Amino acid sequence: MSPEQLLAPPVTTLPTLRAAVTGLPAYVPGRRSLGADIAALASNESHYHPLPAAMVAVTEAAGRMNRYPDMAAVELRERLARHLGVTAEEVAVGPGSVGVLQQIITGLCDAGDEVVFAWRSFEAYPILVELAGARAVRVPLDDAEGHDLEAMAAAVTDRTKVILLCTPNNPTGVPISHERLEAFLQSVPSSVLVVIDEAYVEYADTGPDSLVLYRRYPNVCILRTFSKAYGLAGLRVGYAIATAAIAEGLRRTALPFAVSALAQKAAVASLDAGEEMAARVSAVKLERARMAAELAAQGWKLQPSQGNFLWIRADDQLLASLVDAFNAAGILVRAYAGDGLRITVADPASNDRVLRLLQAKAA
Repeated sequence: MSPEQLLAPPVTTLPTLRAAVTGLPAYVPGRRSLGADIAALASNESHYHPLPAAMVAVTEAAGRMNRYPDMAAVELRERLARHLGVTAEEVAVGPGSVGVLQQIITGLCDAGDEVVFAWRSFEAYPILVELAGARAVRVPLDDAEGHDLEAMAAAVTDRTKVILLCTPNNPTGVPISHERLEAFLQSVPSSVLVVIDEAYVEYADTGPDSLVLYRRYPNVCILRTFSKAYGLAGLRVGYAIATAAIAEGLRRTALPFAVSALAQKAAVASLDAGEEMAARVSAVKLERARMAAELAAQGWKLQPSQGNFLWIRADDQLLASLVDAFNAAGILVRAYAGDGLRITVADPASNDRVLRLLQAKAA
């Protein structure tokens, strides 16, 4: 054998990714700000600085970052339990609500099982479902940009393991009423886990009382996050409320030590600073109402949003025109091909820039 043959790598089959992975659409995060004059309104994050109490908690916890965090997140789970009137055994935490949702899908779905959700809704839903080898069942939104619960109930089969209900819905901002949601729960099998995804619940003036429904229907799971109103998007901490058996399963499927000690301490401190957080939420609601009223006066047709964002339904031609105009004006917004545009409500000055641009486009 020649030296060249000895040095040549053997001809062999290389590792390949699972087909479920290669076929996944990439999650598209909101574009980031590249300068002080850019208004970053593409991600639904808080535009306030972190709560002072959370900053203090993180600073104190930073001195112990050489140690692993509490994998069971006992302090945070107990604080959440007191806050919500449940037991710590009914609480599971994870790296953001999307991390907890992955724990839910992993814990309940085998290959070929079905997960039903509205579409368009949170972009991570089909990605997490398909990654688990389950089948995503998309049910189109109704004419009011909300969940078509009757069609969703009709889509349930004997392979359905989970139903995802996003209220208020991301990206349209439309909530599900308590009465409609309760009727839906009465119509679906009790063996199906119904996840009420309430990432934006703090901003909502209307919608279901999910804790009441959870106490009545043990197949309900509540999903929430500290990334939005509490302003901890960069620390990644979310949680679920479910029966003790389901919550224990979610803790078992969690990536070990996924929620950092800094995130846990900041979340506890944020819950303790509820009044200050509520004042910030109130300010966002006022800006949301101001923007919605002015846009309606300009002639834009919007559904009343209960999130910290506004939604403009647009075909691809209008969408491209709007995105080009926003880009030229240094305003980052979130476009959804074939559907529309989502604009996060931010500080009054940034919001005024949005209003001026849309006034020009409406003229």
